[in-house]
Amino acid sequence: MSRKSKLKTVTAVASSLYLSLGLVSGAIAAEGDVKVTPLGSHDGEFCAMDRAMVFEDPNGTRILYDAGRTVAGPDDPRLGNIDVVLVSHMHGDHVGDRRIKETNAGKCGGPELPVVTLPQSNTVDIAVKKNAKIVTGSEMPAFFAAKLGAAGGDSANSMLVRFGGKRDVGGVTITTVPAIHSNGVSPSFLTGPLAEYLKAAGVGASVGPATGYVLTFSNGLVAYLSGDTGITAEQKLVVKDHYGAELVVMNIGDTYTTGAREAAYVINDLIEPKAVIASHANEPATSGGVLQKGTRTALFRELVNVPMHVPLSGRTIAFNGDGGCTAGCN
Repeated sequence: MSRKSKLKTVTAVASSLYLSLGLVSGAIAAEGDVKVTPLGSHDGEFCAMDRAMVFEDPNGTRILYDAGRTVAGPDDPRLGNIDVVLVSHMHGDHVGDRRIKETNAGKCGGPELPVVTLPQSNTVDIAVKKNAKIVTGSEMPAFFAAKLGAAGGDSANSMLVRFGGKRDVGGVTITTVPAIHSNGVSPSFLTGPLAEYLKAAGVGASVGPATGYVLTFSNGLVAYLSGDTGITAEQKLVVKDHYGAELVVMNIGDTYTTGAREAAYVINDLIEPKAVIASHANEPATSGGVLQKGTRTALFRELVNVPMHVPLSGRTIAFNGDGGCTAGCN
């Protein structure tokens, strides 16, 4: 029995006992669903540069995952309040080296990205304006602390959570898990002589390994956010066997991450969640909100054994504590 299954059993027994004693008027687990809203470059579509998603806990805590290039800065009206920002790794398409000015500019396969956010990043700009915590693993917290301070924010808002550890932020438990991917900081995010030396050498600064995340929400839902990764043993031993993830956000872009077939193996044979959201497809996967035949996203849907949801920008998908989709399912 996984840690999640044991927790649910204990919760159910405790809830029944408390109710019988008249100590509480409802179940221990929070009521309501977790809402997931993709923030892509084109409204109602799943496009080439789309990475960003907002997770809203039933208690109102809002978490932005990999802001990247398709959030129009901290004043993007789609953002609302943001309490936590997660960054899987330091590549520009995830941390945000440039960004859209507005949605629907350019093509789904190649959105316009006219706003340069260097050397700070879209992530830091958003975190400073929203006074949000940036929660990362590896050696990334020190980097973000310096960036927050330089941008007039609070460096203490950069928080560390390493593999096997956890943090509770706003009622959501956050931990990092291994991702197999590079994680160098481009010299363009740096200033001074070091930036020039690294640029001349053709290398980036190391901030440790890339990460994925496991989030445990107040309604009991456990979600795994893969980040950019290949197939890892931890996807079974840690993500499934220990945490019991029911919802997965899985990168399928191929070449840089797992492709559709590799990602389907992770879902079907290693994690076996209740549902999966495709991510990082690196293609214009939809047209008019309809999944296009011949895309890797369509192949991924065909291969997986669980409901696969397409992250259409601005369209919220809701999940209950068991990973079942309750609204916005597609």
